Amino acid sequence: MAQLRRGHDAGKGAKGHMIRLILMVGLVIIGIFYLRNYFSSAVSTSLDLTNKPVIQTGEKGDNWLPTSKGNIVEHTYYSLSYIEKYEQAEWVAYDISQQQLKRPNVKRTDWFETDPKVITGSAKHSDYKGSGYTRGHLVPAGDMAFDELAMKETFYMSNMSPQLRSFNNGIWRELEEQCRDWVYQNKSLFIVSGPVIARNPSFFKRNKIAIPDAFFKVVLDYSMPQIKAVAFYIPHVTSQQPLTSYMISIDSLEKITGIDFFYAAKLNSLDQLEATVDKNIWPVSEARYQLRVNRWNKE
Repeated sequence: MAQLRRGHDAGKGAKGHMIRLILMVGLVIIGIFYLRNYFSSAVSTSLDLTNKPVIQTGEKGDNWLPTSKGNIVEHTYYSLSYIEKYEQAEWVAYDISQQQLKRPNVKRTDWFETDPKVITGSAKHSDYKGSGYTRGHLVPAGDMAFDELAMKETFYMSNMSPQLRSFNNGIWRELEEQCRDWVYQNKSLFIVSGPVIARNPSFFKRNKIAIPDAFFKVVLDYSMPQIKAVAFYIPHVTSQQPLTSYMISIDSLEKITGIDFFYAAKLNSLDQLEATVDKNIWPVSEARYQLRVNRWNKE
């Protein structure tokens, strides 16, 4: 009987040990699951996909917004300088990264709104009616398709400038798409875009909105190992020329526009960066150029 009792106790001990082992394995699995979720959440939080209203980039958090003759407006994903006299932005400025472009695209809104942050009142959707000009985005909707708010903000009328349809659908579209290619190649870019308005411009809608003579875009890759920049000055006409023919130095564009683009940036060799342009380090898609001249210019 004692032998049977010892055997029973032994069996009971083995069974208890097995239960404890199962419980321990279960706790380890739960712990691993918890840690995995925690670190996943932490990484997600650290990868901030939003852009600061006043662009903060560089090692020292320099304010890289250009000089301004207008009222600075800070949105969540871009900043702009609004010129009331011309009812459009002097420039828009924003960061764009691979992380943003790789996110699933939200639906394009196509809903144009007055900008609630323009204290003097921005242009209205109806101001363009019958003008013969499209509402040309300065910050492309395609650059901000990673978030519903980002998309919504690109349709503020403060982000619109009058553009000929063949210009908007043609070379301006090509440049926007090319810039997104460069983002994938360089991880992130800082971009400034805007209209070039003559001293005595033409207006439409009862002398309210100025018609630009040209448009510009400045593209800066501020990431190591190769910091580089390029500027574009594009006349506001239908273009048959390749994008490379409109590449100029930042210094040259500053003389045309009167804007100092990176006056507050602390970058090594900034003077040299702004004084020269190397077209070879900004590859342009030949296929997209052919698509533009053969199809987009006619749409």
